[in-house]
Amino acid sequence: MAHPANPPAGPGGSIGGPASRAEDPGRTLGVVGLVLSIVAALVGLIISIVAFRKSKRAGFANGFALAGIVVGAVFTIGWIIGVIAIGTAIGSLASTCAELGPGVHQVDGVTYTCG
Repeated sequence: MAHPANPPAGPGGSIGGPASRAEDPGRTLGVVGLVLSIVAALVGLIISIVAFRKSKRAGFANGFALAGIVVGAVFTIGWIIGVIAIGTAIGSLASTCAELGPGVHQVDGVTYTCG
């Protein structure tokens, strides 16, 4: 009879069998979040946060999800800065054209074509 402190080895020779090793429930989602963080930053960031929390609740560290959070946050901030910069440039151009009127104008060596 086996002693409770030393259970018999299951199939494959491991104690408790091959199913005894718990799997991280957020690992696959973490990989998906990391990939999406590169392609679609905000979506990847959200999915990575969900995967990270899911893994943490199950007692696992999820490096893929953490990397997805970092990459998604950096890329999202980059997109926000880019949109602000482009919006500012378009606003400046519109303001300059409003002052100059329609046509082609040279101002300080810069050519403006206003319609």
